[in-house]
Amino acid sequence: MNSVSESTLLLPDWAQGRLLTVEEVAERLNTSVRFPRRLIEERRIAFVHVGRKVRIPEAALEAFIAAGLVQPITTTSGRGA
Repeated sequence: MNSVSESTLLLPDWAQGRLLTVEEVAERLNTSVRFPRRLIEERRIAFVHVGRKVRIPEAALEAFIAAGLVQPITTTSGRGA
């Protein structure tokens, strides 16, 4: 095994994939930069310190979005809309 493969095996699932900047996360969520910074401050999303910088793993962002997913209500009354 090479060193890259061995180091990724040590990471939890939420830390896998590309590390995104706060600006990239804000763009993906279509919000201001303040929103992901608040998520980090309130520990509502997983993040990684890289030196003095903060990065959010792509898998953690996807998990955060999935946790907020609301399924549509389906009706079985048989009436059309």
